[in-house]
Amino acid sequence: MTPEVLLSSLLFGGSVGMLAWAGGPYFGSVVDRVEAAFREKLKRLRIYPRHLRGSIIAWCGFALGHFLLMSLVFDVPVIGLMLSALLLGVPWYLVKRWAEQRRELIEDQLADSMVSLSSAIKAGLSLAQSLEILAKQSPKPISQEFGQVIAEYQMGKTLERCLDEARARLRSENFALFSAAMQASRESGGKLNETVERIAVSVREMQRLERKVVADTAQARTSALYMALVPIAILALYYFVVDPINTEKLFTTVLGQLFLCASITLNVTAYFWARHILNPDI
Repeated sequence: MTPEVLLSSLLFGGSVGMLAWAGGPYFGSVVDRVEAAFREKLKRLRIYPRHLRGSIIAWCGFALGHFLLMSLVFDVPVIGLMLSALLLGVPWYLVKRWAEQRRELIEDQLADSMVSLSSAIKAGLSLAQSLEILAKQSPKPISQEFGQVIAEYQMGKTLERCLDEARARLRSENFALFSAAMQASRESGGKLNETVERIAVSVREMQRLERKVVADTAQARTSALYMALVPIAILALYYFVVDPINTEKLFTTVLGQLFLCASITLNVTAYFWARHILNPDI
């Protein structure tokens, strides 16, 4: 190792150490907020990790190590910075996506559960007894939510409070409508089974409309995916066939890396924007 390389490595390591020392309190507050957000989403997935904070810090260290590797070894600092930023966002995106999928599955199961609830109430059971039967007989994950409602109710909470907490936890519009209707029916003294049946019909109609929208926009979503992949195919074509020398400058020069990262960012943003437009909230 030459003295120049040794000196530059020492200076770089010292600067990183000073930055870590000076930004320690700020980094800790950021980790606190990220940890709280992760715990809230993992709670909706019924996952309770014991070492979440350590995992977050370890993942940040992995992203930093990836950036240093790309910068010092492969000499692509701009691309390394972009990929490291993407690595930091991958766990958040996955947890958010899993929570959304679980919420959608609960909404799909809710209509059938309400029909079963109406039949149980019509048979003469109380609301708490009917919910307990749903917790035992319904498929997961909605049975887990009904089970938690019944468990909290048996521990002394009022049924209204249990339903309010479930509504806040699930963040489902259909479940919020279901919960509000049950509470209103209990307060007004109306026929709960008829109210639940009407809500089940409304939920099924909403699900039918949502499925119709998904089916009508399936081809457009596929086209958006193809449009996002076309620039990658064109870049590969230019790199291997058309103009390898100039295309290589996108990876070897800082300006080229900036252009490449900007293009990737715009391409990914356009794809997710198109997905958002093609998935309207009914």
